[in-house]
Amino acid sequence: MSKQRQDAWSEENDLLLAETVLRHVREGSTQLNAFEEVGDKLNRTSAACGFRWNAVVRHQYEKALALAKKQRKQRMRALGSGQPAKKRLLYQPKVEETITQEEFSQELEPAQEETFAPAAETAEQLQFVDQSYNEELASISHLLSQASHVVEKKPEANPFRQRQELTIEDIIDFLRRYEGDGQQSSALRMENSRLKRENNELSHKVSQLEAEVKKLEKDQLTIQEDYETLVKIMNRARKLVLFEDDDNAAPTFKMDRNGNLEKMAE
Repeated sequence: MSKQRQDAWSEENDLLLAETVLRHVREGSTQLNAFEEVGDKLNRTSAACGFRWNAVVRHQYEKALALAKKQRKQRMRALGSGQPAKKRLLYQPKVEETITQEEFSQELEPAQEETFAPAAETAEQLQFVDQSYNEELASISHLLSQASHVVEKKPEANPFRQRQELTIEDIIDFLRRYEGDGQQSSALRMENSRLKRENNELSHKVSQLEAEVKKLEKDQLTIQEDYETLVKIMNRARKLVLFEDDDNAAPTFKMDRNGNLEKMAE
């Protein structure tokens, strides 16, 4: 049964992934084996589970993971009397049938086992010098191989084509920058809203000032018309006064030779 692509991870899925990985690490198994178990339970690929663990879930369980690794080392030392013990896989996938190391060893002849025993012990000791590093390296290698297999098999089903040099740190850095861009966009939207409000207020004030200017211009025109009318009235009154003065002026007389008064022409 092929596993369908699922993009949404719920909190229950993340909790199941964290509990399974911590249990495998604590009991001496590998994270890769934990990814396979969770993948079968959630109908996801082990590569998807590994990516989710390294990109999101692991950062929330750093202290628990460190404690699980410490308990694993103490348990291995107790079981191996101070010597590093073999890792045992807690989960066996149902689909794949693999030959275990024990079955392979049983098929060897006793002479061959005695010949290769010292070399195997030396290789085993070197392999578990740094268990955490080897575990992470195997997990990342598996993720890269699974991703390459998916891309080669179904290139149209994977829109996110990753380069081979892409690492978990690059993905985390991209997510952080994406979050920063979102915060910057939010700040820009708030600033844009503030500028729009100020622009509306200024436009309203400009409209009020324009209305006041029109009113003042109208009042000034009315005053100018009243002034011109008043000047005309004053000029007419002055002319009437001058005419009345001329009419009220006393007549002039002169006396002729006979002693008669004669009114002089104006």
